[in-house]
Amino acid sequence: MNNSTVFYTIAFYNIENLFDIENDPHTNDDDFLPTSAKRWTKKRYQNKLMKLGTVISKIGTQDTNIAPVLVGLAEVENKTVLSDLINSKNLIDENYDYVHFDSLDERGIDVALLYKKDDFKVLHSEVFPVHLINEKGEQDYTRDILLVQGKLHNELITVIVNHWSSRREGEKATAYKRIAAANKVNFIINNLKKADPNTKIIVMGDFNDNPNSESLQILEKEGHLFNPFKTVWSQDNGSLSYNFEWNLFDQILFSTNFFDSTNSNLVFSQAKIFNSKFLTQYRNKYKGQPFRTYVGLKYKGGYSDHFPVFIQLKTSLKITKPFID
Repeated sequence: MNNSTVFYTIAFYNIENLFDIENDPHTNDDDFLPTSAKRWTKKRYQNKLMKLGTVISKIGTQDTNIAPVLVGLAEVENKTVLSDLINSKNLIDENYDYVHFDSLDERGIDVALLYKKDDFKVLHSEVFPVHLINEKGEQDYTRDILLVQGKLHNELITVIVNHWSSRREGEKATAYKRIAAANKVNFIINNLKKADPNTKIIVMGDFNDNPNSESLQILEKEGHLFNPFKTVWSQDNGSLSYNFEWNLFDQILFSTNFFDSTNSNLVFSQAKIFNSKFLTQYRNKYKGQPFRTYVGLKYKGGYSDHFPVFIQLKTSLKITKPFID
C-alpha cells in the first residue's frame, strides 16, 4: 500500500454580471435585456456562458489536470443562470451542482458556490444579511454572505462566500460597509468555533478591498485566518486593474488548521491568481488586463473584469496495489 498525493483546487471568481435575458420585475436588471442599450441578447448570453465555462474548467489545471472542486461566484442573477452555466458545453461533464439563495441586493446579483458532486457533499447551507444604514437613515441592501458546510475527502469544512459593498461612492466613504461585512463574517466564525473549536473554515470573495485594507485586517486578525494573497499581490499582479494599478479584491483566507498535516487530511499547498493569457486583452494600452464582457455600453465579448483566484489543498490517498498472482 502506498500514498498518492492528490490536489484539490478551490477557487473564487467574480464573473461580471451574469444575467439571463428575461426581465425580472423585482430586480434592477434592465441593463441586461435584449431591448436595453447594452443589447444583452441570447447569443451574447450563450457566448458568455461558454467562455465562463472554459475559464472555470481550466482553473488550477496547470498543476492538477482536474477542474476545481469548489468555486465561489459573485454577480450571478439567479438559479437559471447557474443551471445554464453548469450545463454549458465546457462544464457539463464536470458534474457540478450549486448552492444559491436570492438576496435583497439592489442590483439583483448574488453569490453562489459551485461544487463537484463526486467530491463534495453539502450538509448545510444558509445566508447572513449584512445590515447597513445609508446617509438618509434607510436600510442599504447588499449581497448576503453565503455559508456552506460539507465534507471534502471525508473532512468537514465550512465555506463562506462574500461579495462586499463596492467603492463606487469612494473608498473612504464606503469603508464602513466593508468593515461591517468583516465583523459579520467574524461573528459567523465565532459561532462556528463555539460549536467546534477545531472547525476548518475557508472565507472567499470579492471584498472590494485589498489585503492591506482595514476590513481584511479585521477579518484576518479577529477571525484568526491566514491570508496567502498578501504575498501574491504586487505592483504587477492582481485580480483587477483600475487606472492601470493592480488591485487584489478577490481573495481566499482560511483557518490555520489547514497547515496541520498531523491531524488533517487536507493541507494548504499554494495560492495563485489565474491570469492565463487567453483571459487578457492582447493589444493597445490595456494589454494584459482582464478581457471584459462590456466596457460601459460597448460590448467586448470577453470573460470578466476580474481574474479568478484559487488555492490548492493537498491530501494523501492510500492506494492499494492489486494482487497479482
